[in-house]
Amino acid sequence: MNTLIYYSFNVMILAVVILIVGLIKPKWILLWMDKPGRLPVMAIAGAIFMAGAVMFGEGNKQLQQQKTEQAQKAPQKPGAEVPDLH
Repeated sequence: MNTLIYYSFNVMILAVVILIVGLIKPKWILLWMDKPGRLPVMAIAGAIFMAGAVMFGEGNKQLQQQKTEQAQKAPQKPGAEVPDLH
């Protein structure tokens, strides 16, 4: 599996954990604020989740490129062609 895809899953899981913990106890996530709200926690978790989604997309793009490069490098067998029956 591509490393970007692997790390993107970890980043998405981190975003979900931050969202859940931040909705229950926002002070645990927003340590620097006196009266933290839940909306900034949702914004932070959303931004982290979007970063993970971009990483996942880029990892899939790299994986598809690698597959097409391997398919082009692989020699085709002469008997692998399908004959035309018409």
